Amino acid sequence: MLYYLLYPLHIYFGFFNVFRYITFRTIYATVTAMLLTLILGPVLIEQLKKIKFGQYVREDGPSTHLKKEGTPTAGGILILFSVITSTCLWADISNRYVWVVLFALAGMGLIGLLDDWTKIKGKNSRGISARRKITLQIIVALIVAVYLYLQPDFNTHLSIPFFKNAVPDLGAFYILFAILVIVGSSDAVNLTDGLDGLAIGLVLIVSATYLLFSYITGHSKIADYLQISYIAGCGELTVFCGALLGASMGFLWYNAYPAEIFMGDVGSLSLGGSLGTVAVITKHEALLAIVGGIFVVEALSVIFQVGSFKLRGKRIFQMAPLHHHLELKGWAEPKIIVRFWIVGTVLALLAISTLKLR
Repeated sequence: MLYYLLYPLHIYFGFFNVFRYITFRTIYATVTAMLLTLILGPVLIEQLKKIKFGQYVREDGPSTHLKKEGTPTAGGILILFSVITSTCLWADISNRYVWVVLFALAGMGLIGLLDDWTKIKGKNSRGISARRKITLQIIVALIVAVYLYLQPDFNTHLSIPFFKNAVPDLGAFYILFAILVIVGSSDAVNLTDGLDGLAIGLVLIVSATYLLFSYITGHSKIADYLQISYIAGCGELTVFCGALLGASMGFLWYNAYPAEIFMGDVGSLSLGGSLGTVAVITKHEALLAIVGGIFVVEALSVIFQVGSFKLRGKRIFQMAPLHHHLELKGWAEPKIIVRFWIVGTVLALLAISTLKLR
């Protein structure tokens, strides 16, 4: 919005020429989202306490989590508001990819809000059924995937890390692949959101990494130099990732151990789904599994745990996801969080390095 309001003034005042630069707008999108989250955080926390919109802890979870019962949840509403507001202010709102990502963010957020509301209404930690949730997620992802596939300039090739010439064309199967990436990413972040600040800290790392990927993929000269696919227009997603980064930093201020507020499913499902969408648009889908390696491991720990119990009647972990297993092994919650952040940072650097290691 500001791009359209202020950039035309560069004819009269040279200063406004800075609004043409994605880097400038990304910086201020980050700052805007962070400030909105920091300023509105205490207001939302107080309001959620008044209406008793508090967390219900799973009955079979670690006993140390019982003290978290009643902590305000659905804080993801604040993240969504900050990201959407900041993106609309600083991004080129005529860009189709911006609206696709905002749709994924809002769509997954509404599913998460329904789940959070069901938990509060039912006074338990179960929420809506898994089948209903995954069906709604697939619908949102299907809309995104089909829209992108129908764009005449969208390419359905899959870029494989470390291999310069390995770019198989998935054709119509790309729709199924995109749905898998978006829904898988959404659920993986949701499963990781079990410790104070763990998921949002990792989202911060992933959004910062895809901020870089979005910029270089949307810059023809840099993309050509690195021999990666150039996607015209996807550079504007840099602004979105900046807003996501800023909102994550602001939310972490209140979500850090001990958390004053939880993001809830409205936050985790939307953040994961939007990052998966960014990965699909920028053609760095496979790298998401590396950058978000912790999310992948957390999701796999649940899959293996359920599969093992159904097939063998035995559990692999004391409790899934993995962070709960480590808690029961005696690891302190802050130690798990910080160590996962460290690993997440290393994985992000590894993913960035693949741009040259081809």
